[in-house]
Order: sequence, then structure tokens, then C-alpha cells
Amino acid sequence: MLAEASTKDISQAVQPKSFDESKIVASQGGHVAKVALKELEAKTGKKVVSSVNAKGILNEYKEVKKMSQRRSKKS
Repeated sequence: MLAEASTKDISQAVQPKSFDESKIVASQGGHVAKVALKELEAKTGKKVVSSVNAKGILNEYKEVKKMSQRRSKKS
């Protein structure tokens, strides 16, 4: 998300006129995100990106909640 936000902000500041200029802006936005990622990982000593995604976590949470509600109804 940082890459997209960075690219949007750079694009608004630079206002590219052509597709090639837009590609350069997109590359710059990606670079900003890459640098931030590397710096954060270096400072924390942990990986930031994982195979876990929010949708999967939310689905697991919903399943656990349903199971918990079923158990409480049986009691």
C-alpha cells in the first residue's frame, strides 16, 4: 500500500504528461516503498511481508467465533 500511496503523491507533485513519465513515477513510488521496507526490517530484525493475508485471518476469526457461539448455545 505504501508503494501505491507514494506513487500517487509523486504523480500529483510531478504531474507526468506521458505513459513513459508515468512509468518513471511508478518506479519511484516502488523504490520509496522498497527503501522503507528494508529499513524497517533492519531496525526490527523481523520480516514485514508474510504469506498471511488479512482476508485469511478474518475468515479464520469468523470460523472460531462461529464455533465458540455454537458451544455456548449447547451449554
